Amino acid sequence: MTIAFVFPGQGSQSVGMLNGFFAPRGESSPVTATDLKIENAVQAVLTEADAALAEDLSGLIAQGPIESLNLTTNTQPAMLVAGCATLAAWRAAGGPEPAAVAGHSLGEYSALVAAGSLNLADAVRLVRIRARAMQDAVPVGSGAMAAILGLEDAAVLAVCDQASTDAKAHGEPAVVEAVNFNAPSQVVVAGHREAVERACVLAKAAGAKRALPLPVSAPFHASLLEPAGLVLRGALAELAFQTPGIPLVNNIDVAIESGPDRIRDALVRQAWGPVRWVEVVLRLQSMGVTHLIECGPGKVLAGLTRRIAPELRSSSIHDAASLQAVLAEVAGVMGVPS
Repeated sequence: MTIAFVFPGQGSQSVGMLNGFFAPRGESSPVTATDLKIENAVQAVLTEADAALAEDLSGLIAQGPIESLNLTTNTQPAMLVAGCATLAAWRAAGGPEPAAVAGHSLGEYSALVAAGSLNLADAVRLVRIRARAMQDAVPVGSGAMAAILGLEDAAVLAVCDQASTDAKAHGEPAVVEAVNFNAPSQVVVAGHREAVERACVLAKAAGAKRALPLPVSAPFHASLLEPAGLVLRGALAELAFQTPGIPLVNNIDVAIESGPDRIRDALVRQAWGPVRWVEVVLRLQSMGVTHLIECGPGKVLAGLTRRIAPELRSSSIHDAASLQAVLAEVAGVMGVPS
C-alpha cells in the first residue's frame, strides 16, 4: 500500500469538528498514553493558530456559533487548522508518512503545511488574507455558484459559453465558468449571479439531473476573483517557502512544484482558476498511490475518490475513532504493528 493524504476545503466545516480527538474523561473512560499524545498534538496546532491570529479561533471551532464559523474569513483558517490538526493526530499516533499530498481548493494550504513547505502560523495568517481578498473581490449578492450534476465536462463548458453569450445579448453581467471539476459528471460553475442562473436553466435543458445553487458568499475560483489573486501575490511574496519534503500535486496545473516562486505563482492562479480535482486524483494514482486518506472533517473527498477511481482505497479521518480505524487498516495491509 502507498498512501496519500488529501485535505478538504471550504464547505466541510462544522461546529465541534475537532472535538472527537479529545477523549472523554471519567472512571468508565480511562485515557491512554496514546489518547494524550493525540490530544496534545491537536491542541498544539490550535494553540499555534490562536497565537498566529491573536484571536480565539479554537473556541470558534469547538463551540461556534455556526453563523460565525461559516463566514469565509473564519471558515478558511478554521478548515486549514482542522486539516493540519488531523495530520498532527495521525503523526502523534505513529502513522506512516504519505508518499504524496494534495488538497481541494483551500485544502492545498493544509497540504503545503503537511509537506513542510509552509509553517502553520504563516499559513493561518495567509489564508485569512486570502479569504478577505476573495470576499472583497465581488460584492455580496452579485456572484453565485452552482453544482451541475449528470452532464459531461464538455457539455457543461458548452452550457457556460451559451449562458455567457445569452447574458451579453441581454446586457447582463456575463461571466460564468466551470470552476470545480470534482468528479465525473459533477462540475461546479461560478460567475455573475444572472449568468449562473442562465447556465442552470440551460444545463437542465441539456439533460443535467440537477443544477443546484450553492450557499456561498462569492464565486470562488471564477476569473472574477483575479483581484484576489493580486492581493494574495503580495502576501505570498513576504513569506518564506521551503522545498516540499513530500510531493504535492497542485490544483491549478495538476503539477508537482519544488521551487518557492513556482509554488507562489500556482497559489495566485489557483484563487481565480479551476480546481481540477479529477485530474489530481488520477495523477496521484499514476504515481503509485493505492490509498487516499482524507484528513479533516467530513467525507467529501473520500466520496469523490470512489467516483473518480473506484479501484483506489479511500478513507476519512475526522476523530480519534476514525483515526484508529484507518491506522489499523493501513497496518493490516502494510503488515506493520498498529
